[in-house]
Amino acid sequence: MYKRVLLKLSGEQLSGAFDNGFDTKTANYLAQEIKKIPKNCQLVLVVGGGNMVRGAKIANNGIHRVTGDQMGMLSGLINSMALTDIFETEGIPTRCLSNIFADQVAESYSYRRAIKHLESGRVTIVAGGIGRPYFTHDTAAVNLALELECEAVFKATKVAGVFDKDPSKHKDATMLTTLSYQQAVEDGAIKVMDKAAMGLAMEHSMPLIVFDAMKAGNIELAVKGETVGTTIKS
Repeated sequence: MYKRVLLKLSGEQLSGAFDNGFDTKTANYLAQEIKKIPKNCQLVLVVGGGNMVRGAKIANNGIHRVTGDQMGMLSGLINSMALTDIFETEGIPTRCLSNIFADQVAESYSYRRAIKHLESGRVTIVAGGIGRPYFTHDTAAVNLALELECEAVFKATKVAGVFDKDPSKHKDATMLTTLSYQQAVEDGAIKVMDKAAMGLAMEHSMPLIVFDAMKAGNIELAVKGETVGTTIKS
């Protein structure tokens, strides 16, 4: 069983039944799934902001890329604030830390503050990516997992794992249970995480487990080290 892991959620997953925005029913369901995690596993959570703003897409037409990325970071912060409230309401001790300056709505991130919250048994949500443009929430997730000495990165997806081709377009797509980082980085068809994030994880031999986090029991099984989804490792 893992003692400390980082779970990366996309903003799109939090939109649930809607095309965009925040679906509280989805967040409440996620809270119930996190309650199943054994108490002796510490959880770091990073949430994207694609359900509101995707920085790279909104850029141009008068909006600078840096500004677009900052808007994406703020979207992730909004999601993190909402999840913090919902988790706390569900009885899950949770703290929201931010890598962008937002002291009125979240604690400023620092390594020691995050470790203190984790060791106190609190789910620790880190918002704002790494606070710099041109770095995705995926890259931030791997970066934070390394900094906070997590044993693995869990990447939540809408499908069961990594497939040899897009399962939404190809009925004969086959799910891969294990994959090397070298394969994942070199194969342009594998887009489960951006290549910079996977390259960083590969360099530091950080295991990446890709699975459907919204399937009942999957997060608990992954934490316990059971075979779930696809494991990418060096």
